Amino acid sequence: MDLLPVAPIETLRKRRSAKWRYHADDMLPLPVAEMDFDLAPPIQAALHDAVERSDAGYPAPVPVLAEALKEFAGRRWGWEIDPAGVTAVTDVGVGVVEILRALARPGDPVVICPPVYPPFFDWVPEAGARLHEVPLVDGRLDLPGLERAFATRPAAFLLCNPHNPVGRVHTPDELAEVVRLATAHAVPVLSDEIHAPLVLPGATFTPILTVPGAAAVAVSLVSTSKAWNLAGLKCGTIVTASPEMAAVVDRLPPDSPWRIGHFGVLASVAAYTEGVSWLDLLLATLDDRRALLGRLLVERLPTVAWRAPEATFLAWLDCTALGAGTEPHELFYERARVALEPGPRFGTEGSGYVRLNFGTSAEILEAAITRMAAA
Repeated sequence: MDLLPVAPIETLRKRRSAKWRYHADDMLPLPVAEMDFDLAPPIQAALHDAVERSDAGYPAPVPVLAEALKEFAGRRWGWEIDPAGVTAVTDVGVGVVEILRALARPGDPVVICPPVYPPFFDWVPEAGARLHEVPLVDGRLDLPGLERAFATRPAAFLLCNPHNPVGRVHTPDELAEVVRLATAHAVPVLSDEIHAPLVLPGATFTPILTVPGAAAVAVSLVSTSKAWNLAGLKCGTIVTASPEMAAVVDRLPPDSPWRIGHFGVLASVAAYTEGVSWLDLLLATLDDRRALLGRLLVERLPTVAWRAPEATFLAWLDCTALGAGTEPHELFYERARVALEPGPRFGTEGSGYVRLNFGTSAEILEAAITRMAAA
């Protein structure tokens, strides 16, 4: 199978997104979760068509977006979605915060499992709640720890599946236990499934709402923003499958569906309906980069350990062997001119780690590891 090409770095540096505008031109930027591949042709066509027709007005997200998501989820994961249970939101983060506002009273605890996506630490207090951390154990959910946390009756559990930054895809048995505990203790589960389309060969994604009993206690938040690189277009969805959870989402601000991007709707519909073959090619390319990164680490950076991710284009690198007191992202930034995401941003468990984005060309990836090894 052919792999997706990546433009030369001189061309990439002409992009105006945060990844390419934030750092100096001598830096290789591999921190933020933004890939370097060109947009899928059907998405390019949909956006070009809208611009040519001066079609840049207010969004009309439902039902076309809901129907497109239903079609994709059914074919991809065997997940039967009722379009009536799909609510459009600006993005997954906005969806999480608004649902937490509906669920939590000021100061209520919300459970998270660090190391985890840094905005989790901001979304909870933004909603007026407080964090209750149950760290992962060896990259897996600490189910006994979650049971103890749920027994305190928190306002919600914010789940990340696939889990960013470790790249783990939670198993059906693990998710079934989460649902059992959530049901027993009446704890709503908000499942951030933004990386779901990015499950790599060797793993299988299980949507939370396909787990028996989950509909009564869980909602899913999904988007095209990571898999098709559309974060700047602002379009996400909340999915519910029961009257109980639909009633929670009904408490969101009534203007929420109008706060998404019109281009985001157009691009998301094109991704779900016409961008699947491109997605398959992307996954093959990311699988190739994952293998390349593994080889490069063994050959050039053997002191850096990692566990190859089951999903995402993000690698969680254990640099603790570099020595106590060393902040590896600073070392690689200053000496190697490679920008990586600092591990402590994902929680205290991230000390001594960095997150590296391998959603780029083989040439850039090899250059980055070579620089890091020299540093």
